[in-house]
This record gives sequence, structure tokens and C-alpha cells, in this order.
Amino acid sequence: MATEIPVALVTGGARGIGLAIVQWFLDRGHRVALIDNDADTLTRTASRLREALGSDADRLLALHTDVSRPDQVAEAVQHIVGAFGRIDALVNNAGVATFKPIGETTVDDWRWVMATNLDGPFICTQAVAPWMLKNGGGAVVNIASISGLRASTLRVAYGTSKAALIHLTKQQAVEYGNVGIRVNAIAPGPVETEMARKVHTPAIRADYHDTIPLARYGSMEEIANAVGFLCSAEASYINGQVLAVDGGFDAAGVGLPTLRRPVST
Repeated sequence: MATEIPVALVTGGARGIGLAIVQWFLDRGHRVALIDNDADTLTRTASRLREALGSDADRLLALHTDVSRPDQVAEAVQHIVGAFGRIDALVNNAGVATFKPIGETTVDDWRWVMATNLDGPFICTQAVAPWMLKNGGGAVVNIASISGLRASTLRVAYGTSKAALIHLTKQQAVEYGNVGIRVNAIAPGPVETEMARKVHTPAIRADYHDTIPLARYGSMEEIANAVGFLCSAEASYINGQVLAVDGGFDAAGVGLPTLRRPVST
């Protein structure tokens, strides 16, 4: 029956890591609902995906939604359940960032970041959980960041939002785990996204390569693979965890690049 085909909901799914996650689920036969607040990008992405799906285009649902708006999220969830009958996986990927010194970060900057990065996963999970429970449970993955595990300059709002999201993940895992919903988080390190290619200068990229033990950026597909695993039955006993998909960036600590370079003989 069509209603038995698993359904994944991906927020911020119209581009970048979110789109890679959408593609991961589609490639494995899921039905996918993607929501995004960028209407133009959402329309273009949905059109490309439906064209690629061909006769299976009805496996995709795209909805223009702002995750910081409880009314919009509730309406989107009702639409998804009406179309697909269930929701099995939720990936809270939608996120925004502003990179400014603390003294130049306004309250409006702060609230804008928190509204999407922290309020959004709270609102979306709360809206989806009752529908997961109707089918015996589900899995939630919150996309945090390495910036939620280690502080860095210019990221007071972004880093704090991701650190708070990591704790929210644990709170959700403790309560929702009791009723069959697993909640985990992914903390990506630097990833080769269109945005990174635009804003990371050669000097910034060199700094990251020196600091990350694997000496490279991650791919969007590598992040999607980790998300997909945590949503799968293979991860059925994993709950309340934060998986850093970062090439060893967090493990390196101070990680002085000079001391890590091989010594020539």
C-alpha cells in the first residue's frame, strides 16, 4: 500500500545540504516532503526533482513554509499527512547565519537566527511527533554544527543557536524516546556548499585544511549519508547523540597544524 512507503520531511530542503538529504531519501524509495521559505528556489528545485522522478513525481511534495511560524508549520504538516498519510522521519535542516562581532550583533540579528535555528526545530518536532506516534514512532535528526561544539569568532548568534539545538536534541531524545521517537543531531564541519564556495576565501580554506585532520571540506552527500543512517532501522538504538561529521575537526582540539605535519626524514 502507498501509505506504507516511508515519508521523510526535510526543512530547508530546496538547496545545499537540505537538498542532498532530500535526494538521499528519494534515491532510496521514500516519499519526501520538503519545505523552504525561499519560494523561488523551492519552485525551481521541485521542478527539477519532479522531472528526474518522472512517473514517480508524486513521491515529492514541496511546500513554501517558514519554520519559525507555528501556524505555517501546522498547515504544512496537515498538508503532508493529507497527501502521504504519515511522517516517519523529520530532518530539521533549515538554518540561517549572521557573522558579526559580538558588539555589532543586534538584538534583531540574534532573534532572526534563533527563530529559525532553534525555534524552528522545536516547532517542527512538536508538530510532527503526534503523527509519528500514530504509526508507532519515528526518527528526528537536527542539523546542528561544529560551531555548536566549539566557539569561533563572529559566530555568537549562530554558534549559540547550534549549541542550544544540541541540548534541545537531548531534551527531545529523553522525552520522545519514551514513546518511540529517536532524536539525534548531526554537527557538520566545513562542507562544500555553494555558499561556502562564495564566502570562504583561499586563506580561510587553507586555515580549515590545516586544522581538519582529513585536510579537506566534507561533501553534502557525506552529511546526507549520516542523516540517512540516523533515520534508518540500522540506528534503532541510537538516541540523544551528537555525531560530528567534520573530518576530525572537533577531535583535534587546539590541533596545532605545525605539530601534525609529518616530519621529513
